[in-house]
Amino acid sequence: MHRQSLLSLLRDYRSHHPGEGPCVDRIVSLVEGHSDCFERTCLPGHITASSWIVDEDGKRALLTHHRKLELWLQLGGHADGDTDICRVALREAREESGMAHFEVLADGFPIDIDVHDIPARPGEPAHQHHDFRFLLRARPGQPLVISEESKDLRWFARDELAPLLGDESIGRMVRKADVLLGKAASAQR
Repeated sequence: MHRQSLLSLLRDYRSHHPGEGPCVDRIVSLVEGHSDCFERTCLPGHITASSWIVDEDGKRALLTHHRKLELWLQLGGHADGDTDICRVALREAREESGMAHFEVLADGFPIDIDVHDIPARPGEPAHQHHDFRFLLRARPGQPLVISEESKDLRWFARDELAPLLGDESIGRMVRKADVLLGKAASAQR
């Protein structure tokens, strides 16, 4: 997916979520203005992808305790030049969880997008992540392996998530996932 494909995806996203126009506009501005938007060296921000990973019945979500940010978050990371953002989300899910098998839900369309600030650290200025978020279902029975980027990795029941999800953008993503999973459950009945 090159920049034009990403811009087309953003137009489609806007038509599905018209209330999120300001966020879409910020990402469009980055993509149109920076040919290197898929590289982490692109400043003031760059494209990232992440996944809200649920278990087989959708009742638990997998979160990582991010080593640098000291927060429980969905798994994800930098595009590092890969222009296929769904593939980036899957790569990061595999690298950060140790699991290999996932079903991509919502027909591979991002369930949420967000632009969020990343604080400066030694050797890295403050910048923004322009994040595309996907919904994945993990195949059961796969062992978890904590990556170098994490302090911990574990499944959380839905009722355990509220205290961990103080950020509105994460709450919005979770609500969208719940709606999609609810629709899927209804269709299976």
